[in-house]
Amino acid sequence: MGTLFHSPFHPAIQDLKVTIQDSSLIFSSQNFDHEENSIFLSNIDQVLNFHVQTVHFFPANPDFPPEAVVARLKNALTKVMKHYDFLDGRLKMNHQTGRLEIERNGLGVGFVVASTKFLLDEIGDLVYPNPAFMQLIVNGLNKFDDQPLCVVQVTSFKCGGVALGISTNHVLFDGTSFKTFLQNIASQSFDDKPFTAVPCNNRRLLAARSPPQVTFEHPELLKLKLPIGDEPPPVFDSTQETLDFKIFSLSPTDLNHLKEKALTAKKITGFNVVTAHIWRCKALSFNSEQNNRDRVSVVLYAVDIRPRLCPPLPNSYCGNAVLTAYASAKCADLEDEPFSKIVDLVTEGAARMTDEYARSAIDWGEVHKGFPNGEFLISSWWRLGLDEVVYPWGKPRYSCPVVCHRKDIILLFPEIGGASSNGVNVLVALPGKEMEKFQTLFYEFLK
Repeated sequence: MGTLFHSPFHPAIQDLKVTIQDSSLIFSSQNFDHEENSIFLSNIDQVLNFHVQTVHFFPANPDFPPEAVVARLKNALTKVMKHYDFLDGRLKMNHQTGRLEIERNGLGVGFVVASTKFLLDEIGDLVYPNPAFMQLIVNGLNKFDDQPLCVVQVTSFKCGGVALGISTNHVLFDGTSFKTFLQNIASQSFDDKPFTAVPCNNRRLLAARSPPQVTFEHPELLKLKLPIGDEPPPVFDSTQETLDFKIFSLSPTDLNHLKEKALTAKKITGFNVVTAHIWRCKALSFNSEQNNRDRVSVVLYAVDIRPRLCPPLPNSYCGNAVLTAYASAKCADLEDEPFSKIVDLVTEGAARMTDEYARSAIDWGEVHKGFPNGEFLISSWWRLGLDEVVYPWGKPRYSCPVVCHRKDIILLFPEIGGASSNGVNVLVALPGKEMEKFQTLFYEFLK
């Protein structure tokens, strides 16, 4: 059960030989008053000042050659900025309040047109996070003097396929609002389609209460002592440690088997059983000279709070509306307890995220500078459905973030085929000895 992903690369495709053909800025049509156009960012947004890059691969469509795709995307981006007018602003620190803000100054969204001499089918399995995919977006950032919050790069392949690379600062979107953004770009790429959903841009819906009311302990959050005006370090900052990297594939049969093992659990979902399985393997593979069985392991995972607040946030809320849930247990319990008990711990961690708990966490961010605190984080792109977005030239063959290998973040990606395939790929980076043990446990606990 379960398979190890293998994707041998020909050395040539480690360099896609991308050529930039054109770099420009797209501007919204809004008029800006520089003194009154700073956008409030919530305490959730505040700790997410880093760029997220995603790449969306499209096979060739004879009705939409690359130049037509470029024209439609550029036009669509111009149109969507009617409702996303903050996209062409810039991030700034308000040194009086010590808070990051978006200044709606109309400095533009980056738009880059590029090409490669490779065929789409030559660049390897799209599921494997090839470092060369960075060329499909990062090159564009280097073409601008300042730091746009959003840069779009369209790269054409020799076969007529295209890669849509998008880099956005995480303060703009979480996964749900980013998908809505893509759906709106896709809809405006057609000749006569309305917006999929007009975004709700009122980020004060997630403002802290006045005065703040921290009613829970929040062990999942780490306090920082920073002077006012200083920016916090990146969440889960990467280290220079040498890591092994592997992808573990769980088929629908594997997922059903994990659900059967968790038959007596309170809430059996694909995410809950996969998270419990990974947590167990990661915790027990930890290298320590001390007695590992007495060590407490903490797993973190994101929960969308839109439906959990009272009243609920609009589904179209634009910004970050996810908070970090956690589950903790001694390694002895993770090793000895029935799998259903571990699944229950994951379920209880998400259920903890009530309206009051979420508001308390937001208020905690008002009192303390800090960020999520745990042994590792599971970040799931599995059910997000980015490859289900329909453009005039079709759906993406595959959509994925461009990632670096980090031992404190384990990623869940869909298989090619998206939600309809139901399988999941688990991307893991660990030091060599820990990886060996993780791999052994991964398959052992699948039996």
